[in-house]
Amino acid sequence: MQRITITFDDELVTALDDVIASSGYQNRSEAIRDLTRAGIAQVQERTNDAQAGVAALVYVYDHRDRELPKRLTRSSHEHHDLSVATMHVHLDHDSCMEVAVLRGAMQDVRHFARQVVSERGVRHGQLVTVPVAFETQKHAHGTERGRRHLHIHVREAG
Repeated sequence: MQRITITFDDELVTALDDVIASSGYQNRSEAIRDLTRAGIAQVQERTNDAQAGVAALVYVYDHRDRELPKRLTRSSHEHHDLSVATMHVHLDHDSCMEVAVLRGAMQDVRHFARQVVSERGVRHGQLVTVPVAFETQKHAHGTERGRRHLHIHVREAG
């Protein structure tokens, strides 16, 4: 680990300390590391579409909107290569929230997310991405004989 020195103006230090207090960080270093990782991931998200990743697409929609649930389901089926799982939650009489776990090339994941969020009747949408490396390895788990299977390794930001 390396030590670096940075200078912040008073307003930024106050804002950082507010984040530390409200988020439960033990010190400024932990908070700055997490905020830096998030900022790097955000920049990389815009620039590195070829990299692989996993993501959670969270969206809220009006289930009464004509044909919207069918369109959303059809879209998921059309992108079955990206869709790992979906959780459906009823929020109130009119609103449903879905969390879609996605896996694949970030360019494809982001394209699918934009397609879902832009559907008429989808009120809110957010995509959270995590860069990963996919690797196929052969080895044993427990008493099982060694076999080749997929492993996902989370990449460090930066």
